[in-house]
Amino acid sequence: MTVPTQVATTDRDVLLTDERDQAQAQRLMSRLPASGARFTAVVNEEGSAISVPRELSAIIAEVVRAVAQGHTVTVSAMPEELTTTAAAQLLGVSRPTLMRKVAAGEIPSHKVGTHTRLRTADVLRERGARLQRQREAFDALRALEDED
Repeated sequence: MTVPTQVATTDRDVLLTDERDQAQAQRLMSRLPASGARFTAVVNEEGSAISVPRELSAIIAEVVRAVAQGHTVTVSAMPEELTTTAAAQLLGVSRPTLMRKVAAGEIPSHKVGTHTRLRTADVLRERGARLQRQREAFDALRALEDED
């Protein structure tokens, strides 16, 4: 039994899969429901198993789906709070731009001593909203182009 190659970087692990992994993932996906799949983990040689909680099962299903589609999977852990520099990098904006958004109340933040900190969940929510606005703007531009 081979295991996908794992390439470790400073802040994340990248799982490189091959065609065999992709085929296995495709077979598994074909047997899973469209949503709500639940997984079980075998915990010892005797075959004892424990049920994986619904939330973790959803994460596992996403990984299997990505492998089935031939994508590389990247696993990254993030702290609960981010510095303004890390948050700006995650958003793809400059730190001054981020600080203007914080000052305007567009992104929640709090102080730790004299330092501004942002919750990772808030930054990721802003990143998702920003990507959605970009997609909508692109779609609107494409629609204008199609009218000509």
